[in-house]
Amino acid sequence: MRSQIVTSKSSERRGGTQKQPFAFTRNGVAMLSSVLKSEIAVGVNIRIMRAFTAMPQIVNHNAQLLQRIFNIEQHQQETDGKIEAILGKIEEFSPKLLSEQIFKTGCVWDAWAYVSEMVRSAKQRIVLIDNFVDDRVLTMLSKRSKNVKATIHTRYNEQFLSDLKKHNTQYPIIEYIQLPHRNHDRFLVIDDKIYLLGASLKDIGTGLCAITEMESSPETVLELLK
Repeated sequence: MRSQIVTSKSSERRGGTQKQPFAFTRNGVAMLSSVLKSEIAVGVNIRIMRAFTAMPQIVNHNAQLLQRIFNIEQHQQETDGKIEAILGKIEEFSPKLLSEQIFKTGCVWDAWAYVSEMVRSAKQRIVLIDNFVDDRVLTMLSKRSKNVKATIHTRYNEQFLSDLKKHNTQYPIIEYIQLPHRNHDRFLVIDDKIYLLGASLKDIGTGLCAITEMESSPETVLELLK
C-alpha cells in the first residue's frame, strides 16, 4: 500500500497503514521531481539522481576490480604450480649421495664436495677415524648443521691439537680421542651409517680412491677401537 512518491491514506476498508517509504527508485525520483517544486526539493532531487547515475558506475568498477583480483589469484596459482614443477625437476636431477663413489686421481674438488655433502646431511653425529688429520679436516667438519656432535679419533699430533684448540674457542666443539693403536683404514660415521674411506679425509681425491657405505653398524667399528 506504499507508493514510490507518497504514502497511502490509511483506512480499514483498504487495509493499509500510513508509513514513510523506505527508498526511491530512479523512476520514483523522476516522478517526485514533477510533484515537488520547491528549491530545496529540486536540489535534493538532483543529488539523488546523481547518486542513482553514479551507482552503476561504482558497481561496474568494483566488478572489474574483483575480476582483476580473481585473475591475479588464478595467475598466482598457475605460477605456484610451475615453480613446484621446476623444484621437482631440480630435485629429480640433483646428484644424490651414492652408497659407493669412486674418484680418479686429481678429482680433489669433486671428492671434497662429495664429503662436504655427507657432512651437511648429518642430523645427530659425525665420527671420523683417521690416523692423519689437519686443519683441513676441521674446515670440513665446520660445515655440519647446528647441534650435530663431531668426534675425531686420530693419532697424537701437536700441531693438530693446537689447531683444534683454536677452532674450539670460536666454533662448536669437535671432540678429540686419541687412537690407542695405529689403524690402516679410515672410517666416517654419519648418524647410523658408516663409510670406508679409501684415503685420509685431508687427502681425499688427490689419488684414486673410493668411499663405500658398509653394511656393518658404526658401533661395531667403534667398539673395535677400544
